[in-house]
Parts: sequence; structure tokens; C-alpha cells
Amino acid sequence: MEAIKDIELDKCHINFLNICFSDFPIKKVNEEVSAKITGYGTNINEKIRSFSDFVELLDMQRQESEGLEMKFDYDFISKTVLAEGKAAVFVDEAILTMKIEGNELKLFLRISSVYEFCEDNWKAVHFHGSLPQGTEGHQDTWTVNEWKNKNAELEKIILEKTNDLQKSLEDLKATQAQLIHSEKMASLGELTAGIAHEIQNPLNFVNNFAEVSNELIEELEEERSKENETKDEELVSEILNDLKENLKKINHHGKRADTIVKGMLQHSRKDAGQKELTNINVLADEFLRLTYHGLRAKDKSFNASLETDYDKRIGKLELVQQDIGRVLLNLISNAFYAVQEKSKTADKNYQPTVGIVTKKLKDSVEIIISDNGSGIPEAIKEKIFQPFFTTKPTGSGTGLGLSLSYDIAKAHQGELRVKSEEGEGSSFILSLPNHSVNIGNI
Repeated sequence: MEAIKDIELDKCHINFLNICFSDFPIKKVNEEVSAKITGYGTNINEKIRSFSDFVELLDMQRQESEGLEMKFDYDFISKTVLAEGKAAVFVDEAILTMKIEGNELKLFLRISSVYEFCEDNWKAVHFHGSLPQGTEGHQDTWTVNEWKNKNAELEKIILEKTNDLQKSLEDLKATQAQLIHSEKMASLGELTAGIAHEIQNPLNFVNNFAEVSNELIEELEEERSKENETKDEELVSEILNDLKENLKKINHHGKRADTIVKGMLQHSRKDAGQKELTNINVLADEFLRLTYHGLRAKDKSFNASLETDYDKRIGKLELVQQDIGRVLLNLISNAFYAVQEKSKTADKNYQPTVGIVTKKLKDSVEIIISDNGSGIPEAIKEKIFQPFFTTKPTGSGTGLGLSLSYDIAKAHQGELRVKSEEGEGSSFILSLPNHSVNIGNI
């Protein structure tokens, strides 16, 4: 008898959970629920004081969930039989899975239910539903509407972000169309910040020297307004000399700013240039000699050994000669700068050496420009192709040379990479596709 009674209790408990969370027929609710049912729902407004309140709650939650795909999973926690088998308390946890407008949401619920054995039947007499802290709904049963509102807000935010991203993508594409190659220019914000930083230094110098010059002019006018016998001609000459020096410095830093702007214009040229058949050996040798003699013209005390090894099997390559020439110029200039800097601190046995080697491979041609300078520290090797990154002192470089060279190599379906050992020197390898026309031993 007790066993049958226990089975009936479990059956009543399962039916009550189905009443609360499933589509158990409302017209049969009175078979499982007592007329004196009381309880609390999942929000502060759900207070059940009678059977009619309970039925009203069921109607409301079923209206709110209409059209939604909902599924409940139960997890039994405990069962306690009291009052000599005439009362029982169950504690359960339930997971409600809802699909709202294509999005799957999960709601975790806890429910305690009390049952009374009366007139040979078990019936639910009290329940208490709750949500874990932080997920309480204050507007509706199971917070369905709250989830809908949150979902709508999320979709609105996603739509706004998508529109923003779409606009950013369009802006980026418009910018990329003006660059020789777009790969290194994806972070346009960093590039813009670099321009502002780089151009600020010479502008600061121009502004400072202009301000000082104004003060000197005021001082000069004051001196000129004096009588001849009190006028200090030596001071006038000194002021004029200072003004002359200031103008030289203003001119110097103005040209520095002009160089930065021209470098940026090269980066954003619309005209990609026309490809033409070019003898890469001759082009490399020309830039090596011109760069070396140009450096010697500025510093006659500087000397370096030039080492070349040109692969005569290389035919004419189809490339934009002006662009590849710019790459060679940048790499060769950097090599000479590296050995020149090292020669300032090296012992007397150090011999600055810059070399160029060309190699014909199966599908590509390599132009290797090497130096025996100080090399590149491992910590900064990955940064050297970034726009505006430079190891040179302020005023000695814009930091665009290697970045521009990298872009040009990519635009030619080639690559630019570096090998370096700190203290021993560096080698930059420019690799270009071997779409060549044989020209014999030139």
C-alpha cells in the first residue's frame, strides 16, 4: 500500500512540473493541484493565493511563450516525506531553453513544491519558483519579454556595429586603392598617428625659431631707434647673425617636413606605374655606385668596400623600374648608414663593407643587399617593416623607407625579408617573380 502511495506521489510531482513548464491541459489541472494552492512565481509580482490565481498565472505564461520554441530539462534535487506520510516536499532545478528570433537562450530555474495526501489522492498545495541571483525578471513570467527586449537591444547594437564596420571597410578600401600595396596599410589609425608624430618635430623647431626671431627683431628695432651715439652696432650685428642662423634652421626643418610629406605621397600614389623589362643587375649596380658617391660627397672621410656578385643568367625582369629602384635605394642607403655608424665606434681594423648579390632561382630572382654593420636586435626585427619605425636619430629618417619597400615588393608579387645577427651585420633579401626574358651575358 505504501509503495503504491509513493508511486502516486511521484506521479503527482511529475504532473505538477509539467503543468508549470509544459502544455499539460489546464482543464485537468484540478486533478493534480489543490483548490487551496498558494505559492510564488519567478518574479515579485507573482503571488498565488488561490486556485484561480494559479490558473491565471498558467494562462499568462502560455500567452507569453506562444510561438516560441521551448524545452525544459529537470534535475531532481531532493524529496522529503513528512507528517507520517501525509505531506511531502520536493526540490528541483529546471533548465529552460528558448529560441527567440533565431537565438538560443537558457534560463535556469529552481522550484520547491509541497504536496498533501488527502482523500486518497496527492495534490500540490504550495510551490515557490525562483531564479539564480542576477537573472530575476521583474516584468514577466520566466522573463520571456525581458529576454526578447535584451535580444532586440543586442540585435540593434550588432546592426549598428555592422554598419560602422561596413563604413570602415569602405573607407579602408578607398584608402587602399591609393596605396602601392594595401597589406601594411590596414592599420590606418596607426599610420595617421605616425604622420602627426613625425611631422610635429620639425614644425616645433620652425615655430620655436620663428618666435625667437620675432623677439630678436623687436630687440633690433629697439636698438635702431636709439640715437647714433648710443646705438650699439656690435649688438645689431650680433642680432642680425642670430636671425640669419635662425632662418637657416627654419629652412632646414621646413625641408624636413617637406621630405615627410613627399614620403607619404609616395606611399599613397594612385599611379602604380607601368611595368617594363629591366636588367636588374645593371639597375642594382647603378644604385650601389650612385648611393656610395652621393654619401662620399657629403662625407669625404667615409670609405667602404663594395662587393658585388651578379648572376648573369638572370634575364630582363618585368617590373616597375621606378619602384624597384626606390627599394634598392632605400636598402643600399640603410646598409651604408649601418656601416658608417659602426665605423664611428669600431676599432681601426674595421673595414665597412656593403655588398650586392643577385641569384636566379627556379621561380624567382633574389637581390641580396648586405652590410657588416651592427646588425638588428632580435627584439625589434619584427617591427622594422612597420610605417614610421626607425632606429635612426630624430631628423635622420622618416621611418617610411622599409615600409614602402615592403609594400612595393608585395605589389610585385614578391617579398622582402631580413636576416641579421646583432654585432655582425644584416642582409635584406628582395625576392621577385622570375618572369624574365633572356638577355645573355649582360
